[in-house]
Amino acid sequence: MKLVAENRKAYHDYEIDEKMEAGIVLVGSEIKSIRNGRINLKDSYCIIKNGELFLLGAHISTYDKTSSFAPDPTRTRKLLMHRSEIDKLERKTKVKGFSLVPLKVYIENGLAKIEIGVAKGKKEYEKRNAIKDREVKREIQRSLKEG
Repeated sequence: MKLVAENRKAYHDYEIDEKMEAGIVLVGSEIKSIRNGRINLKDSYCIIKNGELFLLGAHISTYDKTSSFAPDPTRTRKLLMHRSEIDKLERKTKVKGFSLVPLKVYIENGLAKIEIGVAKGKKEYEKRNAIKDREVKREIQRSLKEG
């Protein structure tokens, strides 16, 4: 497994409840761009429409050596999951405050996969507390190394 991109902002803005893996339907040279790490998950999200899962807002840059046909970098992409998994995600997102957020994109056995998280938005004070806790843990680790 080769990690290509990670959505760090999602871990800051959301509390991740559950993670699931999905495949991505790609067109033409998009897989080459992903293998080169030219994908951005910032401000992207997933929706379920008519029983199908879609990725919106992800930016896959066009491949340098592409001919005249180049797909739109921010087009909506279909995600591949089993029906039972999509139904499970749909039930969870019906609960108030939960949404689907892409967390990671990676290459596994030559195929592009995406990790989706069922997430609940954090309040501003929760974000500050998380940063404070992280800094306290870092200070403890530093003092243990020195002493």
